[in-house]
Amino acid sequence: MSKKKQKSIEELLEEALVPEEEQPYKVPENWVWVKAESITEIVGGGTPKTTVKEYYENGNIPWITPADLSDFKDIYISRGQRNITEEGLKNSSAKLLPEKTVLLSSRAPIGYVAIAANPLSTNQGFKSFIPSKVIDSEYLYWYLKGSQKYLESMGSGSTFKEISASKCKEIKIPLPHINEQRRIAEKIERLFAKIDEAKRLIEEVKESFELRRAAILDKAFKGQLGTNDPDEKSMLEISDVITEKDLIPEEEQMYEVPENWVWVKAGDITDIVGGGTPKTTVKEYYENGDIPWITPADLSDFEDIYISRGQRNITKEGLKNSSAKLLPEKTVLLSSRAPIGYVAIAANPLSTNQGFKSFIPSNVIDSEYLYWYLKRSRKYLESMGSGSTFKEISASRCKEIKIPLPPINEQKRIAEKLSNLLSKLDNEKKLVLDFEEKLNSLKQSILNKAFRGELGTNDPTDEHAIELLKEVLKSK
Repeated sequence: MSKKKQKSIEELLEEALVPEEEQPYKVPENWVWVKAESITEIVGGGTPKTTVKEYYENGNIPWITPADLSDFKDIYISRGQRNITEEGLKNSSAKLLPEKTVLLSSRAPIGYVAIAANPLSTNQGFKSFIPSKVIDSEYLYWYLKGSQKYLESMGSGSTFKEISASKCKEIKIPLPHINEQRRIAEKIERLFAKIDEAKRLIEEVKESFELRRAAILDKAFKGQLGTNDPDEKSMLEISDVITEKDLIPEEEQMYEVPENWVWVKAGDITDIVGGGTPKTTVKEYYENGDIPWITPADLSDFEDIYISRGQRNITKEGLKNSSAKLLPEKTVLLSSRAPIGYVAIAANPLSTNQGFKSFIPSNVIDSEYLYWYLKRSRKYLESMGSGSTFKEISASRCKEIKIPLPPINEQKRIAEKLSNLLSKLDNEKKLVLDFEEKLNSLKQSILNKAFRGELGTNDPTDEHAIELLKEVLKSK
């Protein structure tokens, strides 16, 4: 039998190199574009039969699944949640992979990447790249990490997408000299470390926003915003809505407030109204309705103070044939269940479902002041809820809500100052979140530049990558 003819170096290079017209982008002169199979050995994984305990019990071979990488932040992985035994390895398609192998999850999902810190194995959810001496593991790690969209585009399958072994062999890789690869990997890690530190500081700043917001609201309802005028008469002195018997005794007050403030119960200064749902099977209750009808879901992502309408309207017939009520403008809506604590003010007459208790204010309380007080008091309100399936504040409990009541002009000053202070705080927070988003984009930008030779690390005097590639191909 005749010996198989050995391929010439020119033929091997032709197979290994990506033709110029198929190269995704331009790279420095001393780099080359290669196919993954020419510079790595690509190995699949496997799962020993789970019903055979000898394949897992007391196993000492780390066995990695994509789930082990779902929240994995490091570059190197040493073990997953489970080990397998020598028997399990021998009786499955799992392989023992050497240290420095680059693991790529090839399905469910495509694109998790890690480097083996020690010999280990994987399940069939991986294609693993055992690097030759022409490619650095960390360089390959970062390249695959930054190429998720490209990798996903190579997947196929109807149930879930997967990159086949044959497709993995075709992955196009920009290949600089090994020294440049190491410089690139080192610079990426250094830059990413700085970005991660900046993100850590941003997290601290984000936490401080919530603390500052809570502190501002806390001060507001203790008369500590610098707006209180001690010469103003209390609401007890100037209003016939409140009498001495309506005041909460000092020993039952929640905290100390200025001398010209009083503590009262919500039921004594507001009319508390429930809501209702017209029968959903009667189309005349909803079709062409012009009465806004609010549900807690309408407030789940609602960030304004005033609400004019929800997702649905009801008709006058629907209102008349249900426990829903037409609430006047300036009514303060409080979701009283599922969840407790969403708050808004009616911008116009509207109705609500039974998930609300609504507060129609008397002339002694400003709607916006009450809005901010309820907004600030979510934990207190939740503590008033009862029920086994879900907690709800009953109408009778709503009447018992304790409210610190300043003079009406002070209420308006507090509401105005809160609106200004919290608006500024929200603007600051938006700037920080925008910056955080830019940091996330910066990582991808760094990776894009890295594999185009644009990180400022490339040395044009480095030997051309093709020379080392030739050595590797000759040794195959």
